[in-house]
Amino acid sequence: MNRRDLLKAIPLTTLSIPSTATPDAAPTAPLPKPAVTEFKQGKSPEEQRHDGALQAARFLTAHELATVTLLCDIILPADARTPSASQVGVPQFIEFMLKDQPDMQTPIRGGLSWVDHECRNRFGKPFAECTVSQRIAVVDDIAYPAKAKHENMPGVAFFTRLRNLTAAGYFTSKAGIAALGYMGNTPHQWAGPPKEVLDQFGLSFDADVHYADMS
Repeated sequence: MNRRDLLKAIPLTTLSIPSTATPDAAPTAPLPKPAVTEFKQGKSPEEQRHDGALQAARFLTAHELATVTLLCDIILPADARTPSASQVGVPQFIEFMLKDQPDMQTPIRGGLSWVDHECRNRFGKPFAECTVSQRIAVVDDIAYPAKAKHENMPGVAFFTRLRNLTAAGYFTSKAGIAALGYMGNTPHQWAGPPKEVLDQFGLSFDADVHYADMS
């Protein structure tokens, strides 16, 4: 299963989002090179051209991308062993997938609007301009569906979807796969049957000659 197929398994629901702000102007500076360039392997020239066109296009505004980046790093922050979501290119992965699967665009853009609307109501400024503690306070209210208030359910649906996207992007990246300890198709070194089984049947095992009768 490739990264696109994995994303197709993420459920999409319709959000009812209050809209209080118009989208920011499209970013003028180019985004960092997406981590999704690894899609290139095994692709036909036509598929590579299609992916290249998606990477060159822009969907998220600069403000939306900044908000996604902050949220991704709340979901998967850096620690002593692994990098954060943004450090492995997850925000750019999400940007790519939103262009590749347009049916996700409205739920994600609507959810980002909901988060900013909530922050403006509470703190008088959008999510990206809030303090760390203010951001965490909002995320805590939408990160746990069983505990969330009814009025926060649109935010819960958005955050669940974004968390799925973040995990998919992270754990299909090189760093994410390494963090899982996945070895892939590597030769298996078999040490032979357990000693107690060999003893039971009066056998011995040698890696070169295999079994030799001990009787």
